[in-house]
Amino acid sequence: MTTNDTRISSTQNPKIKHLQLLYQKLSERRKTGMFVVEGKRELQHCIDAGMNIYAVFVCRELYREQLPTVCNRTYDVSREVYEKIAYRGSTEGIIAEVEAEQCSLSDLTLGVNPLIVVLESVEKPGNLGAVLRSADAAGADAVIVCDPLTDLYNPNLIRSSIGALFTVPCVACETSECITFLKQKGITILTAQLQDSHLYYKTDMRHATAIVMGTEATGLTNEWRKAADAHIRIPMLGHLDSLNVSVSAAILLYEAVRQRQEENF
Repeated sequence: MTTNDTRISSTQNPKIKHLQLLYQKLSERRKTGMFVVEGKRELQHCIDAGMNIYAVFVCRELYREQLPTVCNRTYDVSREVYEKIAYRGSTEGIIAEVEAEQCSLSDLTLGVNPLIVVLESVEKPGNLGAVLRSADAAGADAVIVCDPLTDLYNPNLIRSSIGALFTVPCVACETSECITFLKQKGITILTAQLQDSHLYYKTDMRHATAIVMGTEATGLTNEWRKAADAHIRIPMLGHLDSLNVSVSAAILLYEAVRQRQEENF
């Protein structure tokens, strides 16, 4: 049942300070098992994914729609308080505190012909968020983040993914664990790398495939290069030798989509 507590009009309110800590501190998110979602669209994706919405903070001056009915409790906040806690200035006046879910490889439900994105040691939340958007658009089964250097519930990641974190299963694990999982499932491992590689559009992606990418600075570790069934590359016709990882992911994902759609015609 939803309960409506006293209106919060002070930025010094303990609940508001707690929200700010969740925004700012990875340690607070880990300690409490909670994180913050901001914006109507992102919150709806959370709800659709069946996540536990612990509390909603709403500014009635900005948000005039009916509130979701799945929240445990709601708090009306003044515009001053909302502007204090809002991470983005363009959100619609609604922020939620949500219980984090820790998904493991064993929790993944894969299709008959899965398409998976694997990212190794991705450091920038914005890049991971953008990859999740592309994965959602391409209908990927999952995004697996190996040896992550960023928190999956970082507010920058949630913002840049526009809620795709909640629409695409996303798992964090160690590289060795992921390789074992893919091999056991019979999923072809394609590593994106410049060395000893073939053009991506000449590589078969019609069957169960994992597209593996590393950081722009260092690329993939040797563990992935050795585990790969094939090495693929995107042609670089200018002076630079790499693309942003999120751009590369979009190109490779849509090549897989193209090949699979052509096979069905």
